[in-house]
Amino acid sequence: MMSQHALTGKHVAILATDGVEQVELVQPRAAVEGAGATTELLSLRSGTVQAMNHDVEPGDTFTVDRTVAEASPDDYDALLLPGGTTNPDKLRQDAAAVGFVKEFVATGKPIGVICHGPWTLVEADAVRGRTLTSYPSVRTDIRNAGGTVVDEAVVTDNGLVSSRNPDDLPAFCAKIVEEFAEGEH
Repeated sequence: MMSQHALTGKHVAILATDGVEQVELVQPRAAVEGAGATTELLSLRSGTVQAMNHDVEPGDTFTVDRTVAEASPDDYDALLLPGGTTNPDKLRQDAAAVGFVKEFVATGKPIGVICHGPWTLVEADAVRGRTLTSYPSVRTDIRNAGGTVVDEAVVTDNGLVSSRNPDDLPAFCAKIVEEFAEGEH
């Protein structure tokens, strides 16, 4: 069990936009903040992000701290990419979001991604040669982009932590705290 202070002084970026799966934003954010990290919600535009429950039911709105276009990977120690089907689909069509993710991956800093979140990694050419998991409908895209897919609750590959769906959140949250505490890989 990680200390509640394991992430003290760490700054975690959460990249999401409208359509983010609420539980995949809220639970990992609570886990890293509970371990002492500060988080910033980055999005495509300022204002708020409309979260969803089960992809189709509107959930809560969340205040955006900074646009991804204004953000630099240098400002963060780790990155969280929650899912929801429309969230990563919108992110992967945005040059600033894809560029940020590509630059972040190049730093070697840890990344947590869940459910449909890997779509943004695929767009950033960041799964080639990596092993990860995802929601079933994303797996062909990962394989086509040069990644290896396994069907496990949580998979770690050199600082890249991935999970399949909200049922995996307990394992995912524990593993991201551990990997984020380790830092660059």
